[in-house]
Amino acid sequence: MDSTASTSATAIAQQTLSFQTNSWLVALSLAVCAVCGVLSWLAMQRNGFQRGAVVLELLRCGIVALAALLLNQPEWLEDYRSAEQPAFAVLIDESSSMQTRDVLASDAGSEGVVIAPQTRAEAIEPLTDASFWKPLEDKAKVIVTRFPADQTSDSTDLAKPLNSVLDNASNILGVLVVSDGDWNSGDPPSSVASRYRTMGIPVYGLAVGSPKRLPDIELLSVDTPTFGIVNKGVRIPFTIDSSLPRDTTTQVSVTTSDGERLTKEVRVRAMARTTDAIVWTPKKEGDYTINVEVPTSPMETILTNNTASAPISIRQEKLKVLVVDTYPRWEYRYLRNALSRDPGVDVACLLLHPDLDKVGGGNRDYIKSFPESLEELAQYDVVFLGDIGIEPGQLTPEQCKLIKGLVEFQAAGLVFIPGSRGYSLSLAQTELETLMPVVLDDSQPRGIGTKTPMQMELTESGRRSLLTKLADTQEENVDVWMGLPGFQWHAAVARAKAGTEILAVHESAMGTQGRMPLLVTKTFGTGKILFMGTDGVWRWRRGVEDKYHYRFWSQVVRWMAYQRNMAKGESMRFYFSPDSPRIGQVITLRANVMQTSGEPLNEGEVTARVEAPSGKVEVVRLASGGEDSWGAFEGRYTANEPGSHRVTLLCKQTAESLETSFFVQGLTRERIGQAARPKVLEELARLTGGKTLTIQDRDQWIEVLKSVPEPPSTIRRVPLWSHPATVGLLLGALTLFWIGRKAIGMV
Repeated sequence: MDSTASTSATAIAQQTLSFQTNSWLVALSLAVCAVCGVLSWLAMQRNGFQRGAVVLELLRCGIVALAALLLNQPEWLEDYRSAEQPAFAVLIDESSSMQTRDVLASDAGSEGVVIAPQTRAEAIEPLTDASFWKPLEDKAKVIVTRFPADQTSDSTDLAKPLNSVLDNASNILGVLVVSDGDWNSGDPPSSVASRYRTMGIPVYGLAVGSPKRLPDIELLSVDTPTFGIVNKGVRIPFTIDSSLPRDTTTQVSVTTSDGERLTKEVRVRAMARTTDAIVWTPKKEGDYTINVEVPTSPMETILTNNTASAPISIRQEKLKVLVVDTYPRWEYRYLRNALSRDPGVDVACLLLHPDLDKVGGGNRDYIKSFPESLEELAQYDVVFLGDIGIEPGQLTPEQCKLIKGLVEFQAAGLVFIPGSRGYSLSLAQTELETLMPVVLDDSQPRGIGTKTPMQMELTESGRRSLLTKLADTQEENVDVWMGLPGFQWHAAVARAKAGTEILAVHESAMGTQGRMPLLVTKTFGTGKILFMGTDGVWRWRRGVEDKYHYRFWSQVVRWMAYQRNMAKGESMRFYFSPDSPRIGQVITLRANVMQTSGEPLNEGEVTARVEAPSGKVEVVRLASGGEDSWGAFEGRYTANEPGSHRVTLLCKQTAESLETSFFVQGLTRERIGQAARPKVLEELARLTGGKTLTIQDRDQWIEVLKSVPEPPSTIRRVPLWSHPATVGLLLGALTLFWIGRKAIGMV
């Protein structure tokens, strides 16, 4: 059995002369030649059989005979046949899906007794033995190729090995594809069929695996967040895919790497996917591994896909928040209290009250001036801008530029909460105008007040958003929002800008493009922005105290600071987007790098070494954003594997490094337990003139392959009737004939 093929020289097997003619054309040719012969004989008699006359008449007969011959279109055929023994290619699928245990067999020693199913790979194991192909050696040598060549690959490309056979081998007798037919990347296998059909090479398919899913419960995915906070609940969502014939109830368990175990009773729906979650409250910081397990069911036939694990990093959180406002309105007071009482938040307040000569306050939460430098402002993860603008004694255009840079290059968050004095409208004259998610109506700068309380209504995006999640389930969450106390003032919003996401709208007020957006988010550069169009959120405390008000602002702060706090070192910060990457997505890797002096590094060589779960390593070079980028570097990485990816961030100029990781969620394309796809191989065989074989008819495989016809020879045709040499011969003969006639005085 050969594992490679070499191109051999070809030899001419046979040379023949053939005619493209019919019976009436042959008869006409013979008649013309006969008439010419009679006329030539009479001419020779008339000239007394002189030597010159005899030669000319023979030449005339030769010319007529040649013309009659060419009239029947003679061709010279050269039949080329390979001097090398024909080859038969065997392509064996070794992708992960071949580990599915669904090949049922009958015990030969017991009458029809069904034994335990084999994996697809075990069922085709005899084909990997060289002795299996010895009966074919008299007819052809066997070239065995296993695919995919990269065993860490998470995909199957059937078209690629089929094309490779034609590109790299010669004198191919036929091809046998041994696979479950589950291709999930590359061109469709049928796209190769035209090449095989043109070359007269049949493709045989040996389909392995059950075309129907066997009874099974599969733990499809575990979407653990990248990190959690000490003493705060972490939701661990999971999805179970069932092909069982009826519903079943099971105890899903979550075990952490430190031994803590949680369980939850889940009802798994038949022939469907079930999604649920378990909440875990970590007690201390560190790196953990979360193991999720679904107990096996007596009805299952595949027992290897009921567990999954994912890493999570637990941290002690301390987010720094800056709140800037003018008047101490109720929204400001309750927001400040909510953030001050949050153990994971360090709040700083700047109250630029126009009626006070002295800036600051009576406790440690207050600062006396806006941060003067980039380094001072960069310590804040989230900035709240209340009813404030660029009026005298408030913000300056330079400070607005600093805030913009903080959001764009440092992945910080920015929250706009306008008020009834309308100062926020003046921010449109600064660089913050591009960050504002909405366009305010300048004809109503002080907003709109109502006597009766009004409500916000969640949009479809708002129902799915983490920011608006005030209850555990989506249905309960909608009910909570409908029951929240209303507001009696809101900003006059003309419309939301392009590229924003509207989470909630006014229940009745209209803007220029429909109902007025009041809760809008936007991504700008590396940071996130939120616009809250009312200052009545503090009213949510009525009757429930801190339950909804604190939860909402806590979620806002953490959502905005999530990326910024993914990984931090003394002089480096690393973050990425999207927050929860999935297989196939392009992930943007970003870093902020500081020099040893504490200033941003604007030009340098920064690389990220990314190691996938399989051990495959890719080095991504991060490009600098320039002098005004606050030390921001950015690169791209495509995630092709699920699981934890380890990242080592390196900077050549500072000799600093930072190690962290991110988790790629989603399903593997090569899933164990899915049904086989024999129709893919059947179509290949039908289009190329081959046949499909079954795993049960093992004794017939060799006989079928032996019956494959020899590869067709290559025939080269030389049309003598139109060949330039033939035309030249005919013209030369005619020339000699007329010269001869002139020489003997016949002209």
